[in-house]
Amino acid sequence: MLDDLFDHLEHLRDQPVWRPIPAEMRARRRTDLPTAPGALAEVHETFLGEVLPYLGGNLHPGFMGWVQGAGTPVGMLAEMLAGGLNANCGGRDHMPIAVEQEVTGWARQMFGFPPEAAGLFVTGASMANFIGVLGARQKALGAAVRDKGLAASGGGELVAYASAGAHNCVPRAMEMAGLGREALRLIPVDDHHRIRLDALRERLAADRAAGLRPFLIVGNAGTVDAGAIDDLTGLADIAAAEDCWLHIDGAYGALGMLTPAVAPKLVGIERADSIAFDFHKWGQAPYDAGYILARDGARLRETFAADVHYLAREHRGLAGGDFWPCDYGPDLSRGFRALKVWFTLKVLGADAIGASIARSCALGRALGEQIAASPALELMAPVQLNIVCFRYRCADPDRINTDIVADLQEAGRVAPSLTRIGGQIAIRAALFNHRTDARDLDALVRSVVALGDAAVRSSAA
Repeated sequence: MLDDLFDHLEHLRDQPVWRPIPAEMRARRRTDLPTAPGALAEVHETFLGEVLPYLGGNLHPGFMGWVQGAGTPVGMLAEMLAGGLNANCGGRDHMPIAVEQEVTGWARQMFGFPPEAAGLFVTGASMANFIGVLGARQKALGAAVRDKGLAASGGGELVAYASAGAHNCVPRAMEMAGLGREALRLIPVDDHHRIRLDALRERLAADRAAGLRPFLIVGNAGTVDAGAIDDLTGLADIAAAEDCWLHIDGAYGALGMLTPAVAPKLVGIERADSIAFDFHKWGQAPYDAGYILARDGARLRETFAADVHYLAREHRGLAGGDFWPCDYGPDLSRGFRALKVWFTLKVLGADAIGASIARSCALGRALGEQIAASPALELMAPVQLNIVCFRYRCADPDRINTDIVADLQEAGRVAPSLTRIGGQIAIRAALFNHRTDARDLDALVRSVVALGDAAVRSSAA
C-alpha cells in the first residue's frame, strides 16, 4: 500500500491535476452498510481504481486553486504511525501530549511568545479563529459568561473589528460565539488590501460614542484573496490603546516567520493576544493540522476548563499530567495531530520549510511579471506573497474568465480558481505546492491566453 502511494507521488506530473467523477463511478459510492467481512486486498484495489484517481488535486504541481498545502512523504508516514498509536490527546499523562507541548514550545519561539503562552492543535484556522473569539469574549466578560452567556455583559453590546478582506470564518466565529455577524465591523481596505487604520480608529470612536463596547480586533497575516498582511504593529498599538484583544488570522501567512523573505512583513505579530494558523498550508503537513497560540495560557484555560468527576486529576497514575488539552479548547476526543508536524520539522527542519515558503513567494513575483508583460492579461491586485489575481482582457471579462478557469480545471494541466477583486471576477493562482515550478507558471499563462483568444474569436463569429 505504501508503495502504491509513493508511486502515485512520484508520477504526479503524468496525471491530470483533477478529473470529474463519472456518474457511474459516483453511483458506486451509494451502497448498503457492509455487514460481512471483506478482503483487504479487494478493498485496496477499489481504492486504487475508484478513489485515488478522483482527488481534489492539491498534491499536483499544477494545482493553484485554493490555499492548500501539498503534504510530504514524511508527513504521510507520520500519519500512519499516529493511526497505529490511536492516541486520544484530550488529556491524561502520556507521551503524545508531551510531544504536542514540545511543538507548542517551538511555536512560542517562532512568534516570540512568553513561557506562559498555551497552544493547541485543532482542525484548522476556522476553529482556531473561533477559539480566539471565545478567548477575547472571556477577557471582556469574565467567568460569568460561561454561566450567563451574553447576559453577563450587563447590557453593554460587544463589538469587534476586522478588515473587509477577512475570511468568512471570522464572522462565522462571531455567530457561533453568540455575538452575531452584525457585531463585527468590516473596515475598508487600502489599495494593497490591508485594513485602513484611520477608518478603524474612526469606527472605534463612533462605537464608543454610541455606548458600545469594543473588545476584539482581528488582523490578517495573508488574506485568502490577495495575500495581504495588515499593519500588525499599527493594529497592536490601537488594540493596546483601546484595551481590545488582538487576534491574528495567520491561517497561512503566519508561518512566513520561518523565512527572512516574509518575516519582516509580520513585525507586530509578537504582540498579539492570539494567533491562528495552519501547519497544513505553508507548513506542508498533511491535513488536518490547525493551531491556536494564546499569549495568556491561563485565560485560555479559564475559557474552557471544566470541573467534572470523569476528568478529575490525580497526583499519581494515568490521570496525572500537568497539561490536559481539553482544558484549552472545545474537544475532548483529539487525535495525535502533533506527530506529523513533529516529524516534518524534525526531519526536514524549519529552514527547509522557510525556503519552500520563500520559493513560493518568488514564484508569485515571477508569475506577476509574466502577466504584466502580456498585453492579453492584467493584474487585479498587487502581488504581495504567493497569491496572484489576474484576468484575461476582453469585452466580457466576467463570463470569459469564469469559462477559462472551468476549462483549465477540466483539461487537468493547471487548476487555478476564481475570486472577486473590487467586485470583478479574477483568476486566482495560489502557489502553495512545493512541487510547482516555472513550467507550471508558463503553462498557466499560455493556456489562459489561448483559451481567452479562442473565446473572443468564437464570440465574434
